[in-house]
Amino acid sequence: MDTTTIVLLLAAIVTVSLVIIVFSQMREKARIERVRKMTAQEDAYNKAYRLLTDIPGQYLTPDLKLLLLKRMEDACQELTALKSDQPVKQWLENIAQTKKQILEKNDQRPPVKVDSPEKSSYIKELLQALFKLIEAMHKAGRIDSATAKKNLKYVLFLVHKTHADLHVFQARDFIRQNQIRKAIHAYHLASTEMGKSRDNPLAMKAVKSFRTRIKELEEMSTEGKMNEESHSKLDKEWDNFLQDDGTWKKKADYDD
Repeated sequence: MDTTTIVLLLAAIVTVSLVIIVFSQMREKARIERVRKMTAQEDAYNKAYRLLTDIPGQYLTPDLKLLLLKRMEDACQELTALKSDQPVKQWLENIAQTKKQILEKNDQRPPVKVDSPEKSSYIKELLQALFKLIEAMHKAGRIDSATAKKNLKYVLFLVHKTHADLHVFQARDFIRQNQIRKAIHAYHLASTEMGKSRDNPLAMKAVKSFRTRIKELEEMSTEGKMNEESHSKLDKEWDNFLQDDGTWKKKADYDD
């Protein structure tokens, strides 16, 4: 075997080795990218599912539920294309069943009483995550601008409501401690928070109620007495603020 043949043979071996190395690297990169995409879609599905199940029923309108289901469905479709080993078929069946219940108005998720700062803070975190999810769906072109704007506006109203909750809990504590001036200030803060959703009739009903409560507390501060029955009624109405059968929704007048 002459020198030229040996050189050509070595060159061929090197070339084949390089091709194999490059092919292996490309294959590994493709595998890593596939895993990354699957992880991202699994996370998206799980986040939407958590929001759908953890946010109390009274906070989720049918539109918000359908948005979350759409994100879950989109994730499932992408996982199917990526040949994920997750139970995607079962997930899609559950999504279809839940969507049918919502459209037929048979999705009865029970309301949860928000009666502590801890619950209110947790719900606020969930709502903020929901807000970001809707923004991401709009940015990715999964929903149009009108749908995004409408639902973001409502979620923002809910966030204001959770902020007001914290002020209400403070006010109640101050009343129990007979610190009436501090309670009045806390109700003023709650009223201001709800006033940020000025175009929402429920928010305006809340503002009116807080003003009534502040007036009663001011009378109590000067006269040493308060209408306990009225105060208790307003407390109950606020606790049931978003429930479908609650007093607030029944009284909301969209022509105000």
